[in-house]
Amino acid sequence: MSSLLPPLNLPSLMPQLRSSFMALLGKAEPTPQALDARTQIIRELMLRELGDYGERKFPAVARRVRYAPDVQGLWYARSDLMAILAITCGETIARKKIASISCLFVGLLPKSLTGRIGSRRR
Repeated sequence: MSSLLPPLNLPSLMPQLRSSFMALLGKAEPTPQALDARTQIIRELMLRELGDYGERKFPAVARRVRYAPDVQGLWYARSDLMAILAITCGETIARKKIASISCLFVGLLPKSLTGRIGSRRR
């Protein structure tokens, strides 16, 4: 089963990503368009990591990611994705993949949720 998501079109997302980057630097709040664009990028990355096998074997998690109403919903779906990735590719690789996804949430959520991202070194 192939993904129903269109391919990422990064050139068209550059203005939104630039705005989001400025928000990360503390220069501005992300615009609604930038927030939507980054949320969609995170959603697509999570679905790609889940893969066709994961979507077939764990349809509830795939639906949870695909239809998460906001960035907070995606943040909380990471734990389910981690469990699936640990089963399918091993815990070490799963941790690395989840860490790279988690970094994308910085600046989008309250610091109480993301405060330890980036400060955790192993």
